[in-house]
Amino acid sequence: MIAEMVRRSGAVRVAELVEQLGVSDMTVRRDLDALERSGVVKKVHGGAVAASGTAIDEPGFEAKSVLESAAKAAVAEAAATLVEPGSVVAVAAGTTAYAVAARLLHVPRLTVVTNSLPVAELIRSTGDEPTAGAPTLLLTGGSPTPSAALVGPLADQAVRSLHVDLLILGAHGVCEKAGLTTPNLAEAQTNRALIASARRVAVVADHTKWGVVALSGFAALDEVDVFVTDSGLGAEARTVLAETVGELVVAPVPTD
Repeated sequence: MIAEMVRRSGAVRVAELVEQLGVSDMTVRRDLDALERSGVVKKVHGGAVAASGTAIDEPGFEAKSVLESAAKAAVAEAAATLVEPGSVVAVAAGTTAYAVAARLLHVPRLTVVTNSLPVAELIRSTGDEPTAGAPTLLLTGGSPTPSAALVGPLADQAVRSLHVDLLILGAHGVCEKAGLTTPNLAEAQTNRALIASARRVAVVADHTKWGVVALSGFAALDEVDVFVTDSGLGAEARTVLAETVGELVVAPVPTD
């Protein structure tokens, strides 16, 4: 049953399995251990995701949301400090970019442009609260990908007509030679349009993205103004980034 749930949704959480199956936390964890040994899943903090790894694999938003949650939170906290009140910020799709958006909900006079359905819903729902002071939202339109990104000609056309102060951009993979990559060709094209529209580009990527190369590249490392990652990134990768990007920010991850 757990294997089928992972196959359908791409990921499962331990707490949800305990509730749905009526078993103990330890039972679920033992089952996940067995499924990992058989190659069906890969265990992550708080749950498991489908075992995969090819250049065209594109996990859904929910599947990616359980990965490296502490590292993403640290990266998001650091990246949010780059956003100035009264500015126009583009937030691309992805769970790390979403984590940044969640920390921008009360920045005064902010305008957020996004092609991310989860980011749009986050800002829209916050705006329903009269005293929230949520940012102004501009959604690009387009066709949704498995990771809930709006892409394609409509999205690209909308993005090309805009000029933003800062772009918060995630990546499926980061590599010295390949640069920033994604499994989705259309998303790569929309990301290129977002980069072209931005005065500054801030990439948010936890340490597990380093060395991963997906199907389509959308930017070289020297196109990045600020690269925000976490303290799990190795020394060699830090050196490469420090010598290539405009600025490298390494956010500490709590050990608790």
